[in-house]
Amino acid sequence: MDEAHIRKLLPEEISRRLQSLRVADGKALAVLDARGLDEAARNRLETQALAAIRQAEGISEARVGLVADKIKRRMIAIASGKGGVGKSTLTANLAVALARTGHRTGVVDADIYGPSQPKLFANEGERPGVSGKKLAPVASAAGIPVLSVGHLVEPGRAVAWRGPMAGNALGQLIDADWGETDLLLADLPPGTGDVQLTMVQRHRPDGVVIVSTPQDLALIDAARAVQLFREVGVPVIGLVENMAGYACPHCGEISDPFGHGGAETAARAMDMPFLGRIPLALDIRAASDAGTPPAAGEGAHAECFAAIAGQIADWLERNEG
Repeated sequence: MDEAHIRKLLPEEISRRLQSLRVADGKALAVLDARGLDEAARNRLETQALAAIRQAEGISEARVGLVADKIKRRMIAIASGKGGVGKSTLTANLAVALARTGHRTGVVDADIYGPSQPKLFANEGERPGVSGKKLAPVASAAGIPVLSVGHLVEPGRAVAWRGPMAGNALGQLIDADWGETDLLLADLPPGTGDVQLTMVQRHRPDGVVIVSTPQDLALIDAARAVQLFREVGVPVIGLVENMAGYACPHCGEISDPFGHGGAETAARAMDMPFLGRIPLALDIRAASDAGTPPAAGEGAHAECFAAIAGQIADWLERNEG
């Protein structure tokens, strides 16, 4: 059977998307335009095309190739000068909040020695799949695909890798098969060491968000992180003040165990945007530890994350080039 006869067997949508069809020695190869379709729709298109072609008399083998949009995937690093400032919790919640703005968001847990994202997304103990020669991210109930060294080692086991091994592991996480994901948030380890340098030299994030508590000690280290990224030419999107104020659950009085306003003052001194504050709140901690990021819900705390995510989304739109 020749190409003309096979074309007549094709359903209308497949015929409309058919770019080329070759038949030789009982083998048929069709190329379809799958641009604008999500992964599920592309799979249906391929299955239907194969079924239609195989019905043709004399066809012993059928293959279908799809031409799809090339996804422009961008990456934002979430960094801090020191540990214990809530960077990982912020990353997970910003990923959820950015997904609610329309971005297809994924999370790379680049904190090789202290991976937290499997806990925050409630997928501890799960293993990544394999797509070709690449890792495939682990799904989460929040709808955010995640990859972490915590998915590759036993929960609770120490990761004792030297710098090159950590760098190679980071590369595998970033270069995984992220599918439809168009925005990756990379949860970096604290400080300004090997992993941060590997990130900027090999993988070049589009921008970085710096996280700090309001206290002077944390802000000194945050300034070092800002300096590192500026020196290597990675744009600093802005500074987030985390653990900013604690509301007593009994009387409602606000106290400031880590100080108040320090990050906003520091951002102004470093000539960078201040993106907002996240309070020190028991329900943020409890929900995050339970793997249910509060940014997925409603209320004042979800709005805090949404406001910061909105500024990041605006920055991405302004800096598309």
